[in-house]
Amino acid sequence: MKSEQTVFIVEDDAAVRDSLGLLLGLHGYRTQSFGCAEDFLQVYQPSWAGCLLLDLKMPGMSGLDLQALLRQKEIALPVIVITAHGDVPTVRTVLKSGAVDFLEKPVDPDALLAAVRGALNTDSAQRHAAREAEAGERRLAVLTPRERQVMDLVARGYHNREVASALGISPRTVEVHKARVMEKLQVRSVSDLVRIVLGVAGADELSRS
Repeated sequence: MKSEQTVFIVEDDAAVRDSLGLLLGLHGYRTQSFGCAEDFLQVYQPSWAGCLLLDLKMPGMSGLDLQALLRQKEIALPVIVITAHGDVPTVRTVLKSGAVDFLEKPVDPDALLAAVRGALNTDSAQRHAAREAEAGERRLAVLTPRERQVMDLVARGYHNREVASALGISPRTVEVHKARVMEKLQVRSVSDLVRIVLGVAGADELSRS
C-alpha cells in the first residue's frame, strides 16, 4: 500500500468499526474511522487517497445515499460496501451505484483483505491516469485550435487527405500542421501522439463514469 493511502471506515456500530480497524491495522493498512456518513463528509479532503469501507444501513444518511453523493461530487474513492442485508436486489443496486466490492457481515477477514487490496489498486490506477491526463492537457495547451483539430483527426486514424477534406484545407497544410504538432508535443510517431490523446480522453471518461 502506498504510504498516503488510507482505508476510511464508515460504520455506525462501534464494535464492528473497531474490529475492522484492528484487523486492517494488523496487516499494515492505515485506517480512519467515522460513525456516520455525515461525519465523513464534514472532514473529507480532495487530497485523500485510498478507499472507503462503507456500511450500507446507518441512521441518517445511508450507504447508498453517500455513494450517490460521492458520484455527484465526482469523488472517486473506490467503495467497498459491507452489510448484514445481502439480498440480490441490494447487491445489484450497490454495484450499479459504483461499488467495487460487496461483503456480508460478519465479514470474512480474507475476503476483506482481498477487497481492500483490489480497491487500493483501483485507487492507485485512477490517480495515475489522472496525473497522466493532467500532464497531457498541459502539453496539448500549447497547440493552436487548428493544430488540435488536425491532431484529433490523425489520432482517430484519418490520413492526410481525409484530414484535409474534413477541415477544408490542403494535404500540404495538413502535413505542416502535423509536423508542428509533433514538434510541440515532442513525439516522434503517431502512436506516441495517440497515447497522449487517449490518456486525456480516458481520464475525462473516467470522471464521468
